[in-house]
Amino acid sequence: MHHFRMGEAAKLLGVSPDTVRRWADAGRLATSRTTGGHRTINGPDLARLSQELAAEAATEEAGGSVLSARNRFTGLVTRVVRDGVMAQVEIQAGPHRVVSLLSAEAVDDLGLEPGVLAVAVVKATNVVVERPR
Repeated sequence: MHHFRMGEAAKLLGVSPDTVRRWADAGRLATSRTTGGHRTINGPDLARLSQELAAEAATEEAGGSVLSARNRFTGLVTRVVRDGVMAQVEIQAGPHRVVSLLSAEAVDDLGLEPGVLAVAVVKATNVVVERPR
């Protein structure tokens, strides 16, 4: 079983290490100690909390509505490139860069331009999964 240090867990969850420590102190996240006394979190517990946080965020974003697309990335529009009828919109959602091709008319209707808050909703039939070294 893989264990994560507090800082690693924080980075994966998109929060500060202090937030992870507070969750651990409050009992929301189980930890264990290394022989050196550092706290670690086992992978399955971290995965469970990650799913809980994602469900909470999805509920908040949807305003309580039920959505079929669960992969929602809220971020800032960083670039809009127009080419006639179509446009390319780039959104930076935390560490994730999401690029979408949509009609220029949709870009205008949504008021998409750099600095605007937007949500990229991803519903794909093909997803590639990799493991970092």
